[in-house]
Parts: sequence; C-alpha cells; structure tokens
Amino acid sequence: MLQTRSTRFVAVNAILPLHLRYCSISPLCTELPSASTAQAAFVRFCCALLQHRLWYPCGMTHDRNTIPANYRGRFAPSPTGPLHFGSLVAAVGSYLEARSRQGEWLVRIENLDPPREVAGAAREILATLEALGMEWDGEVIYQSRRNEVYQAALAALEQQGLLYPCACSRKEIADSSIIGIDGPVYLGTCRGGLPAGKRSSTALRVLTHDDPIEFRDALRGLIRQQLTSATGDFVLRRADGIYAYQLAAVVDDAAQGVTHVVRGVDLLDSTPRQIYLQQLLGYSTPVYMHLPVVTNKQGEKLSKQTQAAAVDVSRPVAQLVEALRFLGQTPPVELIESSIASFWQWALENWQPQKIP
Repeated sequence: MLQTRSTRFVAVNAILPLHLRYCSISPLCTELPSASTAQAAFVRFCCALLQHRLWYPCGMTHDRNTIPANYRGRFAPSPTGPLHFGSLVAAVGSYLEARSRQGEWLVRIENLDPPREVAGAAREILATLEALGMEWDGEVIYQSRRNEVYQAALAALEQQGLLYPCACSRKEIADSSIIGIDGPVYLGTCRGGLPAGKRSSTALRVLTHDDPIEFRDALRGLIRQQLTSATGDFVLRRADGIYAYQLAAVVDDAAQGVTHVVRGVDLLDSTPRQIYLQQLLGYSTPVYMHLPVVTNKQGEKLSKQTQAAAVDVSRPVAQLVEALRFLGQTPPVELIESSIASFWQWALENWQPQKIP
C-alpha cells in the first residue's frame, strides 16, 4: 500500500528493478508483467522521470548534470569489531579496482544481525578508512535501516510463488542432510507444507533448481554450481525475522547500481545464490572478483572469532604496503616512508590485478 511519501519511494525502489528494463523500449513502459494496476501506473510515472533525469533510484546521484559512473564498486564490512588486516586487503583491492578505472567506490555497513554487532564498530571502521586515505562516494548505507526494502523484495518473490515457510531447526537439518558447499544441504522437508505439529515461528526459504548457475570470476575463471544439490532451498528471512545476507546483499547492490563486486574468496560459494536471486528479481548481475583471504598460522580466516588484531592507524602506510604485497603487487621498499597521498598515487599508477594470487 502506497500511503506516504517515504513508503512510496521504498516501494518503487523495490519494484523498479523488476521492470526498469522496459524503459529502454518506451518511456511509457507499456508492458509491466506481475505488477498490479496501481504499481504499473506508478512505475510508468517513475520511468518517465528517469527518462528525463528528474529522479534516480536509491544509490544514484541526484545531480541531474552527472551521469552515473561506468564502474561502481563497493566495500561492505560487517561491524562485528574493528577493521582487521583481512578486511583491509578486501578494502584495498576493491578500492584500487574502482579508482584505477575512474570509477566510484561505495561503502555499505552490513549490520543485519543486531546481536553480532559491536557498539561503535561501524564508526570505528569508517574512521579507519578515512585515516588510511580511502575516500568513498555518496552516503554510507546501513542495512539495519532497510528492512522495508528487503520485505518488498520478498513480496515480489512471493508473488511468483517462490517462497515457502520452514520450521526445521538447525539440528533437524543437520541430522537429515548431506553436507554441501556451505554446511548441510536442505532437502526440502517443508516444501509441500509445514509438517503437523511444527512450531509457528518459521523461516522463509526460496525454491531452487538444479540448472547450473554459471559466472566467470575475474580471477577464478568459470564457476558453476547447481543450487539444489549444493545448498538446497536457502533461507531469505530467518525465523527470528532477520533478513538473510544473501537477500540483503543482492537488493542493495541493485539499488546502489553496483557494477563490480570485489571481495574475499570465502564468499565465492555464495555468489551463485546471489546470481539466482538477481535473476528472479530482474536485476543485472555485477562482475565479480574474489580475492585471496588472509589466514592466521592455524589456517583460519582472520576474523573477530580468531582474535584478529585491529589495523594500526598509527602506521597507515606500512599497513597499506603490506596489503598491496599480499595482493601480489611489488611496491618499492621506500614507499613505506612516503605519505598516504604518495602511496595511493603509486598504487593507482602501478595496480596490476593480474598479479593477484
């Protein structure tokens, strides 16, 4: 229901990605499948505004004289603690990929799960990026403030008959499943309806299929995955009402117009699920590049759980040079003694992504 100005713009941001491709045919958007009459009329209106550059979806500039960049990247940390070296590597890689292509670099705080968020961590992460000379474009987006948009995306999937409630506990799934790429594979216990006696608190899962999802990663080459076999139907909203990372990342990348995603290889297996959601919601698929992740002596990925140390902002250039070397670059020894501005000038002039291991 479009009752207020705020809900109207939330709704149109969710609806437009499904139908915006029709605007390239006609500003009147004469064909709008799976939309109500009211939605269709409103989307036609917004398409006309877009044609005349009088309005932009969330994440695009409001300057009518500015054309969005051809390259738009992003860095999306979770505020579960301060920025550590592993996150710094991802930030440096995504920043250099964007800036070396004269593109935009956005920052998004992925704080979907309040119990995991550390108070003040988001502010500290942003301060660290600033101390390292990493300037972002536009406003910082906080996922905790975007529940209405995620719910609108769920509603679009529900209209297509692609969602179903699931009351299975983690233990039940683990006891009855085979192990896939990301833990137990969900075998579809609740696909045909909730079993008798199941609790009323349910998660929402999306139906999958086993047609291969393929994409070509900029570093890893061709990646192929069959979702039903690899993960099963996956959760988009948990039983406690928290929206899943897979859904939120897809919706926000589309809303912000992200064209390139540069992140850690630990998220490589999540990418086919995200591409699948992009296909279902009518979104464009970004170009993906998955960087090597930093591990400790035990082979564990650096994280709050493994007591990863915070980036030392008292030694900014030394930390940045170390990140460059981890990414296969060869900065000269004397660069450590340079200013932050000189570091970034050298890094941008000499960035060679083909050297990333």
